Amino acid sequence: MSQVLDRTRIQDIDALRGFALLGILVVNITFATSGFPIHVAEDPAYSSWLDESVRWLSTAFVDMKFYLLFSFLFGYSFQLQMEAAQRVGAAFRPRMLRRLGGLLVIGVLHGVFLITGDILSVYAIIGLVLLGMRRVKDRTALIVAAAIYAYLFVTLAAAALFLDTTTILDPSTAVAAAQQTTANLAGSFSDVIGEHVRALPTYGLSLLTVQGPTTLAAFLVGMVLGRHRLLKNLNGTEAVLRLIQLVGFTVGITGGLYYASLGGNGDTSGVLISVLTAPFLSAAYAASLLRFMHTDRGEDIRRLLAPAGRMALSNYLGQSVATLLLFTGVGLGLVGQVSPLETMGFAVGIFVLQVILSHVWLGNFRYGPVEGALRAVTNATAPSWRRIDQAA
Repeated sequence: MSQVLDRTRIQDIDALRGFALLGILVVNITFATSGFPIHVAEDPAYSSWLDESVRWLSTAFVDMKFYLLFSFLFGYSFQLQMEAAQRVGAAFRPRMLRRLGGLLVIGVLHGVFLITGDILSVYAIIGLVLLGMRRVKDRTALIVAAAIYAYLFVTLAAAALFLDTTTILDPSTAVAAAQQTTANLAGSFSDVIGEHVRALPTYGLSLLTVQGPTTLAAFLVGMVLGRHRLLKNLNGTEAVLRLIQLVGFTVGITGGLYYASLGGNGDTSGVLISVLTAPFLSAAYAASLLRFMHTDRGEDIRRLLAPAGRMALSNYLGQSVATLLLFTGVGLGLVGQVSPLETMGFAVGIFVLQVILSHVWLGNFRYGPVEGALRAVTNATAPSWRRIDQAA
């Protein structure tokens, strides 16, 4: 019975990670299909009520939510990996340093060659902080996480009060820059790489001001809850899950609607509200999926999503390969030619294909293709993906 419960726990975590991958793709694909999002500009070619509605819904309910869930699960899994290493007497610190180093290399290559922006390199760098804090008390970790959000509140509130974003984000200049970015993405591979490299300062500013600090906070919360096995042996009827839904949806949707109504990243006060409320909506999404997966109908969803989450790194990179080949001049060159609704359709299609391929791959191998390579770096051994008929 305990083995069944443990397997269910692992599937819960993997299914949540797979669900987060879909949300991350919905956001990331917009930076591959158009040069306008990175310049915080509206594409005049797609300004109908339907286009605006799709963008508005994505801004309210997806933006800034799913990377937090993914980051929380990273911190949770970090704790499980540390305890597993301790049980077998393995040295955790050098193993994790190798793993983070491998992740950094993958992330840098990903951000330069495949897509505008990257989260893996951020995870590698901030993972060093998490590694250094792995033995702090729960209270200390949570205080640091709270202090991060207090810092963001003060800095973003000050920016909202005293910074005139209209002098920085001139609409006509932004549109011209966006059109040039779109043209570059439709060009040769060297043009695409050049555009990715030019976007690094803009992306780096976002990491320093918002995404990096909130990622660390999510890491720390995940680590603490991993210590207490929050996701272990859930049955979906826990009162705390219902409470998370009630509070999370109330606060999170209110903040998301406010953020979307102000145009998303173009308004500092909207960003402030989204930063403060996005964790609530992320938690509500996770609680809802956990409750649903433990119903008779939801069990199939857990089994469907779990393989995609189990090889999340391969799928994350695979999403970028797919968008590169579909939208840039390296492949079909559809950049600037798809509407927001069509973009969402592409995202769903790519994810469905990944779910299918994940089931096929893990039906034959124990590790995803990139996971196997990173595992070899972590263990300082030759790569081995291990077929399922081999001993563990």
